[in-house]
Amino acid sequence: MADGVLDERSMLGRVMRLLDAFGSDGRPLGLSELSRRTGIPKPTVHRIAGDLVLARLLTASPEGFRLGRGLFELGMRAAAERSVLEVAVPFMQDLLARTQETVHLGVLDGDEVVYISKLGGHRQASVPSRLGGRMPLHCTAIGKSLLAHSGPEAIDRVLSQPLERRTRHTIVAPGLLRTQLEQVIEQGVAYENEESTLGVVCVAAPILGVDGTPLGAISATGPATRFRPSAHATSVRAAADGAASILARRAQVQTADS
Repeated sequence: MADGVLDERSMLGRVMRLLDAFGSDGRPLGLSELSRRTGIPKPTVHRIAGDLVLARLLTASPEGFRLGRGLFELGMRAAAERSVLEVAVPFMQDLLARTQETVHLGVLDGDEVVYISKLGGHRQASVPSRLGGRMPLHCTAIGKSLLAHSGPEAIDRVLSQPLERRTRHTIVAPGLLRTQLEQVIEQGVAYENEESTLGVVCVAAPILGVDGTPLGAISATGPATRFRPSAHATSVRAAADGAASILARRAQVQTADS
């Protein structure tokens, strides 16, 4: 690793390239396809994939390889995310009952949102999010909610980069996005109006730690034809604040016991 970047030629780098080659559709991939997607020679892919099967990070079938259950088990051991997930899910369930729309829990990872929970009702909107999936910060309500509370340096860094235009509604002007982030701080919620996906609108609120840093964010998402984000802002903010309150109490208990 040089300058904070993983060397893709190293064994670990090749393992990560192999794991990253799998898409969100769960479709199995054969050796030839994995070699094509990663640029790793087929014999090397065969050897690495065999080791990953033994480690339960991949599963093998006649159709090809899939990501293994061992990856899920390792992911659930991530202490910070697991704590947020355990605490937030009951509040998300309450929010789902109130809104009857899709409810997300996302956390900050670099300059992206990673979705770690997603609850949907019978009439949930078709949204591009998926568990473990990533989305840019600037065009999602959860992303804006997290970014607004991440401090001036993080905001300046994101706004200094080119902002991807996902739809015709995506805000790509840094000054306009900065104004929105200031409004997020004032209002306690962030909005998305068809900025990541046409026809989808959203409202999100941050789960803040005792020091004010964002531990995650909860959102309610629905189709623009029927869902009015502002009408559910109070409920979304209450869900996030409820989760934050419990996490704060847990932190106080852990501090007292240490």
